[in-house]
Amino acid sequence: MIHQPYENRVKHKADFRVKYKFKRPEDGGRHTGEPRQGIRSDFSYAEETGNGMYMIWPEFEDENGNVLLYNDKPVPNSGTARMWIINNEMRPFHYEKIKVGVKGHFREGGLFSADCEVIQILDLKTNPTKFK
Repeated sequence: MIHQPYENRVKHKADFRVKYKFKRPEDGGRHTGEPRQGIRSDFSYAEETGNGMYMIWPEFEDENGNVLLYNDKPVPNSGTARMWIINNEMRPFHYEKIKVGVKGHFREGGLFSADCEVIQILDLKTNPTKFK
């Protein structure tokens, strides 16, 4: 199956990039099989206490930084991903929080499925805050 890149769907570029590493099931990672392109895991900041999570979805890349276009086989256990803030009204909240070096997690409900770190800011502050 072919993955349709989010950039084509939403008509703007990703907000930021992360390097990520999925946890093994025995270390508290997912037990429902390996993740695939298109997974809609949420994001949480490592420094936040409590159970805060945000609709910021990963789009996984290959070793050259290109979006993986398959969604019928697992993504690499570790690598890089473009990150997409889904709730446009929340963008201003994230402006001061998203910085290179900020650590976070991919979340699937209460499960912290992967650890990640922001490695590049893309179009975070130029993407629309309202739907067109």
